[in-house]
Amino acid sequence: MIVKFTVRPGQGESSGFDLGDMLWTGELGEAHSAGQSPDQGMMIHVSVAQLLDCLREFLKGRTKTVSFTGADTSFQLTFTRTKKGISVTGPSGPVSVLAPGELAETVLSAAEELAREHLDNLPSDGVADDYLAALGAFRLIALP
Repeated sequence: MIVKFTVRPGQGESSGFDLGDMLWTGELGEAHSAGQSPDQGMMIHVSVAQLLDCLREFLKGRTKTVSFTGADTSFQLTFTRTKKGISVTGPSGPVSVLAPGELAETVLSAAEELAREHLDNLPSDGVADDYLAALGAFRLIALP
């Protein structure tokens, strides 16, 4: 599975509330927020921090299903435990079924890439601190 988090260009000075998009591509399909009508762009840094927190609790718990909705958007993903692994479903249907560790590693890699590319440019408005805290907590379960 491929997961990418991106910041939309041309927004002016960087902030923790920059609009961005998520792209999830798997063997069963694709879920993406870019180019949708109505627009499904989201406050990407806030959304990724929320996703990390949501998945961290899901991956270490016994909950069968969890849904994630990005900040200030209608873009939604559903994660469901199945006998074959974790099913990832987006607005247009199934995306992938993968092992919990593979999901964790894939999401961690995408979140770290976004941090490397954009976090240093953010003002200290608290969003960067929240993002780093969520990333650190997620690393603990993604890299046991």
